[in-house]
Amino acid sequence: MSLDARIPDGPIEKKWDTARFKNKLVNPANKRKYHVIVVGSGLAGASAAATLSELGYNVSCYCFQDSPRRAHSIAAQGGINAAKNYPGDGDSVYR
Repeated sequence: MSLDARIPDGPIEKKWDTARFKNKLVNPANKRKYHVIVVGSGLAGASAAATLSELGYNVSCYCFQDSPRRAHSIAAQGGINAAKNYPGDGDSVYR
Protein backbone atom coordinates (compact mmCIF):
# COMPACT_ATOMS: atom_id res chain seq x y z
CA MET A 1 0.00 0.00 0.00
CA SER A 2 1.40 3.38 -0.91
CA LEU A 3 0.08 6.72 0.24
CA ASP A 4 -0.06 9.70 -2.07
CA ALA A 5 0.56 12.93 -0.16
CA ARG A 6 -0.51 15.00 -3.19
CA ILE A 7 2.23 17.54 -2.61
CA PRO A 8 2.10 20.19 -5.36
CA ASP A 9 5.01 20.55 -7.77
CA GLY A 10 7.46 23.43 -7.68
CA PRO A 11 9.50 25.33 -5.11
CA ILE A 12 8.19 25.47 -1.56
CA GLU A 13 7.33 29.18 -1.83
CA LYS A 14 4.95 28.45 -4.73
CA LYS A 15 3.34 25.19 -3.52
CA TRP A 16 0.23 26.85 -2.05
CA ASP A 17 -0.38 28.95 -5.16
CA THR A 18 0.11 25.89 -7.36
CA ALA A 19 -2.40 23.90 -5.31
CA ARG A 20 -4.96 26.73 -5.39
CA PHE A 21 -4.79 27.14 -9.16
CA LYS A 22 -4.87 23.41 -9.93
CA ASN A 23 -7.90 22.57 -7.77
CA LYS A 24 -11.33 22.79 -9.34
CA LEU A 25 -13.81 25.23 -7.86
CA VAL A 26 -17.03 24.01 -6.29
CA ASN A 27 -20.10 25.46 -8.00
CA PRO A 28 -23.82 24.74 -7.76
CA ALA A 29 -23.62 22.27 -10.64
CA ASN A 30 -21.13 19.94 -8.95
CA LYS A 31 -21.96 20.25 -5.23
CA ARG A 32 -23.83 16.94 -5.19
CA LYS A 33 -20.69 15.09 -6.30
CA TYR A 34 -18.97 15.88 -3.00
CA HIS A 35 -19.62 14.06 0.27
CA VAL A 36 -18.62 16.07 3.35
CA ILE A 37 -17.76 14.22 6.57
CA VAL A 38 -18.11 16.24 9.78
CA VAL A 39 -16.52 14.72 12.88
CA GLY A 40 -18.15 15.96 16.08
CA SER A 41 -21.71 17.01 16.74
CA GLY A 42 -21.08 19.87 19.16
CA LEU A 43 -22.06 23.44 18.37
CA ALA A 44 -19.47 23.90 15.63
CA GLY A 45 -19.88 20.45 14.06
CA ALA A 46 -23.67 20.48 14.10
CA SER A 47 -23.75 24.02 12.71
CA ALA A 48 -21.29 23.12 9.95
CA ALA A 49 -23.24 19.97 9.03
CA ALA A 50 -26.57 21.81 8.95
CA THR A 51 -25.20 24.74 6.93
CA LEU A 52 -23.43 22.54 4.39
CA SER A 53 -26.50 20.35 3.90
CA GLU A 54 -28.64 23.45 3.35
CA LEU A 55 -26.13 24.54 0.70
CA GLY A 56 -26.68 21.28 -1.17
CA TYR A 57 -23.81 19.05 -0.09
CA ASN A 58 -24.18 15.41 0.96
CA VAL A 59 -23.19 15.49 4.64
CA SER A 60 -22.49 12.79 7.22
CA CYS A 61 -21.99 13.88 10.84
CA TYR A 62 -20.26 11.46 13.21
CA CYS A 63 -19.98 11.72 16.97
CA PHE A 64 -18.13 9.63 19.55
CA GLN A 65 -20.80 9.94 22.25
CA ASP A 66 -23.71 7.56 22.62
CA SER A 67 -26.04 10.39 21.63
CA PRO A 68 -25.51 13.62 19.67
CA ARG A 69 -27.32 15.40 22.51
CA ARG A 70 -24.41 14.67 24.87
CA ALA A 71 -21.76 16.52 22.91
CA HIS A 72 -19.49 18.52 25.18
CA SER A 73 -20.59 21.97 24.03
CA ILE A 74 -24.27 20.99 24.25
CA ALA A 75 -23.75 19.74 27.82
CA ALA A 76 -22.25 23.17 28.66
CA GLN A 77 -25.20 25.26 27.46
CA GLY A 78 -25.46 27.28 30.66
CA GLY A 79 -21.91 28.55 30.34
CA ILE A 80 -22.25 29.15 26.61
CA ASN A 81 -25.48 31.09 27.05
CA ALA A 82 -23.86 33.18 29.78
CA ALA A 83 -20.96 34.01 27.47
CA LYS A 84 -23.25 34.92 24.58
CA ASN A 85 -25.24 37.45 26.66
CA TYR A 86 -28.15 37.88 24.28
CA PRO A 87 -29.58 41.41 24.58
CA GLY A 88 -33.18 41.59 25.66
CA ASP A 89 -33.28 38.08 27.09
CA GLY A 90 -34.47 39.43 30.44
CA ASP A 91 -31.32 38.42 32.28
CA SER A 92 -29.47 41.01 34.32
CA VAL A 93 -25.82 41.60 33.51
CA TYR A 94 -25.29 43.34 36.87
CA ARG A 95 -24.91 40.35 39.21
